[in-house]
Amino acid sequence: MKKYILFAVVLAFNSCKNSEQNYDASGTFEADEIMVIAQATGTLLQLNLEEGQQLKTGQKVGEIDAKNVELQKEQVVASIEALGQKTNSPLPQIQVLQTQISAQSANISVLQEQLDNAVRERNRTSNLVARDAATRKQLDDANGQVLVLQKQINAAQRQLTILQQQISTAKENVSIQNKAILSERKPTQKKVEQIDEQLKNNTIESPISGMVLTKYMNQGEFAMIGKPVFKMANLDLMTLKTFITGDQLAQVKTGQQVKVFIDLGDGKTKEIPGTLYWISSKAEFTPKTIQTKNERANLVYATKIHVKNDGFLKIGMYGDVKF
Repeated sequence: MKKYILFAVVLAFNSCKNSEQNYDASGTFEADEIMVIAQATGTLLQLNLEEGQQLKTGQKVGEIDAKNVELQKEQVVASIEALGQKTNSPLPQIQVLQTQISAQSANISVLQEQLDNAVRERNRTSNLVARDAATRKQLDDANGQVLVLQKQINAAQRQLTILQQQISTAKENVSIQNKAILSERKPTQKKVEQIDEQLKNNTIESPISGMVLTKYMNQGEFAMIGKPVFKMANLDLMTLKTFITGDQLAQVKTGQQVKVFIDLGDGKTKEIPGTLYWISSKAEFTPKTIQTKNERANLVYATKIHVKNDGFLKIGMYGDVKF
């Protein structure tokens, strides 16, 4: 009986040894892990996730208190509204000038009427002088009166033109002043847009579709920019990192289809197809935790193999490869 047991142990040892020799390389499975960090500072109001939870891209999982940022936005918006109160209006000055223009226009009308009367009186005096019914002095006085009225009308019209020019100048000056004040509106509005972008950082979202690996914070804790909140990875496509010797380099190439084996226990293995997508261009000394086909090799080359995860693969799990 003891002989049969000893024979079975030796047979199992030899079979294990042979099975190990059938594999060209061994390694562990990895995944592209993403560290999700806080992009804002404040109290963590919500964090709805647990380790092992599956998340979708863009899924909202948490929120950081944005009260301080919202107060900054309100302050900037109030400053924009205050710009309208700082602007000036030319209307009061224009109204005064328009009143003066109206008065001056009325004065010109009166002077024009007086001039018309003076011209008629001069013409009448001129006729009387021609008939020796009036003196020459009376005609000279009538002509003088006409000249005086014409000068007064010309002066009033010049004054009217000046008043109209003053209205244009008042409008232009106020426009220049308001332009300088309102020039602050655009950069201030840009500050509002910048704050709106900051407010987006207060929402914590999943950057990819994948599984939550580690949760570093809990609801109610104080988050700071750059502080890790959770770590996740997409486990649909795993990476098996292995090491090969220089003798094996001639057997492999990028894009090559390989066979990956994982241990299911009780001596059973599962074969999964994989694609070798990366081979290191530099050799390195054999890591102490890595075994290669030829353990006596001092230098090895790292390789990476993509393997689609059917649910069995886990980070850190061992896998064997046959090229």
